[in-house]
Amino acid sequence: MTLAHQALRKPAGAVRGLAVDIGSSRTRVWAPGAGVLADVPSGPVTRGRVTDAVPHQRLLREVADAAFGEDRAGTVVMLCHPVLAGPEERAAARRMVAELGPARVVSVHSARAAAAYAGPAGGGPLLVVDLGAALTEVTLLVDGRVQDARLAEIGLDDLPDGDGSTAPVVHAAAGMVRDLWRRDRTGAVLGALRRGVLVAGGGALRMDLTARLALRLGARLRLANDPATSTVRGAGLLLSSTLRHPGAARRD
Repeated sequence: MTLAHQALRKPAGAVRGLAVDIGSSRTRVWAPGAGVLADVPSGPVTRGRVTDAVPHQRLLREVADAAFGEDRAGTVVMLCHPVLAGPEERAAARRMVAELGPARVVSVHSARAAAAYAGPAGGGPLLVVDLGAALTEVTLLVDGRVQDARLAEIGLDDLPDGDGSTAPVVHAAAGMVRDLWRRDRTGAVLGALRRGVLVAGGGALRMDLTARLALRLGARLRLANDPATSTVRGAGLLLSSTLRHPGAARRD
């Protein structure tokens, strides 16, 4: 029995869409009306880059077969990716998902997905800090669109064992926010800091980390509900909107 079979929650009936988030630590899949169908350790992933597609394809194929059945007509997969993922990385991920046979693959920035789940929807600037296992990402959204972003190849897995120090990740996140602020000519970063910084990813569950980050930024932090799965759940909300209004999907 594969890991997918052990962890997969089968939907009650066939669904028309899946949201997929392949993280450095966990791979998560969400379906409308069923919630998170799979939340399992990722296959070989290095700093957010899939280095061996085979384990992921096997897992996703099993999930897609259970969720879609044989008929793939009209199906959609909403695929999350880091904001600063390169074109080759994004294309490779899309090819991997396209092999599942959905009628359409739509890509979405992970920060936009996390913001969609955090709600409520609205205009104005928003800073999203994603504290992941191997990556720390800071994104400035303005009216739901990516205005600027920074990515550091450091995450929870890099923190030293034993002493509980969160300094490396806090230093990286705060430094990226300062760099965005220094280069901003519109006042959006300041407005976002005043509004409150949205924190997603597994690191949002580390109160020692978030407390120190809030102090360094001098800003209120807004923790996403169930932050470890906020990205895939937000992608699921965007997916549901796409399924209701197929022509309204916005590509990132």
